[in-house]
Amino acid sequence: MRRTSRIIRIRRSPGTPTKTPTPRTGRAARTSAAVVAGVLAVSLTACGGGDDNGTDDGPDGTPDETAATVTLPRLDGESLEVAAVWTGTEQANFKKVLAEFEKRTGAKVTFVPAQDPIVNFLGSKIAGGAPPDVALLPQPGAIKQAVEKGWAKPLGTEARAELAENYSRGWQDIGTVDGKPYGVYYKAANKSLIWYNTKVFENAGASEPKTWDELLTAAQTVYDSGVTPFSIGGADGWTLTDWFENVYLSQAGPEKYDRLAAHEIKWTDPSVKEALTTLAEIWGKPDYVAGGPSGALQTEFPASVTQTFTGGDQPKAGMVYEGDFVQVNIGETKAKVGTDAKVFPFPAVGDGPPVVSGGDAAVILKDSEASQALATFLASPDAAVVQAKLGGYLSPNRNVPNSAYPNAVQQKMAKAIVDAGDDFRFDMSDQAPQAFGGTPGKGEWKALQDFLKNPKDIAGTQAKLEADAAAAYGD
Repeated sequence: MRRTSRIIRIRRSPGTPTKTPTPRTGRAARTSAAVVAGVLAVSLTACGGGDDNGTDDGPDGTPDETAATVTLPRLDGESLEVAAVWTGTEQANFKKVLAEFEKRTGAKVTFVPAQDPIVNFLGSKIAGGAPPDVALLPQPGAIKQAVEKGWAKPLGTEARAELAENYSRGWQDIGTVDGKPYGVYYKAANKSLIWYNTKVFENAGASEPKTWDELLTAAQTVYDSGVTPFSIGGADGWTLTDWFENVYLSQAGPEKYDRLAAHEIKWTDPSVKEALTTLAEIWGKPDYVAGGPSGALQTEFPASVTQTFTGGDQPKAGMVYEGDFVQVNIGETKAKVGTDAKVFPFPAVGDGPPVVSGGDAAVILKDSEASQALATFLASPDAAVVQAKLGGYLSPNRNVPNSAYPNAVQQKMAKAIVDAGDDFRFDMSDQAPQAFGGTPGKGEWKALQDFLKNPKDIAGTQAKLEADAAAAYGD
């Protein structure tokens, strides 16, 4: 959900033809990327708790940060359903955002747990005549698909005004299809981080790596100390696509990344072979992966995190790769972010370390005053401030006060996303048709799960990836 010149993922509107990538390789892109990489090079050093209601004074003692910046209509007697795939703490925190909307408008909002792939879930709801009013979609491709199917409704005047006020052009564009804005990117993610158990590293004498070779050295050092180096949530295929994207972007570079994302080059390309060969340097060592390949393929993402930070001096693994949202799952253990759990940027495989972004966009499925008001609220700083205080969340909204985030490092992560402006790259699999990049048991998810099981079969993995991609892209 993936760059000394630093690389930040470049925007592409889902509404633009996939055959016309718009790589940014000038000074602006390099400067923004350097800001992000420099910011994320700092290990987490502090972690504070968030208020449950998100309405108290900010961490610096400033007045209430959720004071309304947007005017919402009274909606007494109105009801809304909001669907998203979020579970656990992430779902609970988002419900507090919905509760704030209820308080301000008088509407009643029900959260509807969705299953992946969410487009299939929504299709069944729509076929049954009971679609949710609003859905949070995790892929630009899913937004485009919802528009093509006639499900998604364009954003109204008020929501568009909030987008123009609060978001860079790049974040507006990835929610736009055929020139019309449909998606409000409420949540963003930095997906180029590796989290580690500090006690494991201290006991082993390992240090934070900056390059892929140094990562392999750290892994061997951890292994020699008696702890398995990596925890991989292979049961969720999206984590594997994120591994690949980070390696590929850093190794092959931004232009090839964009071309592969648009399927302008085939998955049988030598650059893909090189990335898979690099991945196999970790995935191909069963003793480097908690539970071995079969165990990893039965480990879901939340468990891949918690098993890294439980078990005292002998956790099941010393490191786990994934984005800033890992903090939410660490919070379900006794480990403290900044002391027991720290983080370093995904190491450079090629010229520079990768930085890959992901996100979730609110899309209206049933057009009404209430659903438009909710989209407007989610596009405002007001909604993001509520969830920012709770931790494990980043917003691309440039007008969210940095002090709303509960610790210094999360503040820096949030600032990095905003400072990147239009110069960012979105998760490659999220740009693909959902049949290829976003469906459990199919396409890229399944091919990389099979590769984790058998990392020697690089040619077979490439052939399967290309066959599935060609079918999904209609080539």
